[in-house]
Amino acid sequence: MKIYTKTGDDGTTGLFGGGRTKKASSRVDAYGTVDELNATLGWARTTKLDPWTDGVLASIQVDLFTLGAELACVPGKEDNLGMTLVADEDATRLELAIDEAEKGLEPLKNFVLPGGSPQAAALHLSRTVCRRAERGILAIDDTPARREVVTYLNRLSDLLFVLARLANVKAGVADVPWAPRGKA
Repeated sequence: MKIYTKTGDDGTTGLFGGGRTKKASSRVDAYGTVDELNATLGWARTTKLDPWTDGVLASIQVDLFTLGAELACVPGKEDNLGMTLVADEDATRLELAIDEAEKGLEPLKNFVLPGGSPQAAALHLSRTVCRRAERGILAIDDTPARREVVTYLNRLSDLLFVLARLANVKAGVADVPWAPRGKA
């Protein structure tokens, strides 16, 4: 099978379930950003994260591919995907990972800037893309996304923040504190 179909040359793309939509639609933008998030997680995983974090991210990448497939589906045809969609239990799994990761962290005393170790910087980048994906999903104008999808991405951005802090601890690098202008 060839990778190019030429069917998108008119500025539209196919959705699972048979429909077509403009490539510039809010739906395509949302699942494209989820795909971008997945790619940033793949890149973060190349930075030599600890095995536990890498395993957490590996399962999240599978979740995000599932979530993207749901968003790339004609609304109302999700059952035809033949897969288990992201559910409340998946957000709970992320909460448990947050709790586990926080065991190795000092309580936050101030805001931190993205950075520190290369691993933390990569995870902070993923966190910001995750927030954009969440906003994009909330902006879908044809049919609102399921609540479970929004909850999952909200928890995921929290987890990525905590994992970035943990990556700095494991690298022996301090978080970069934010000092407001004009304050010492």
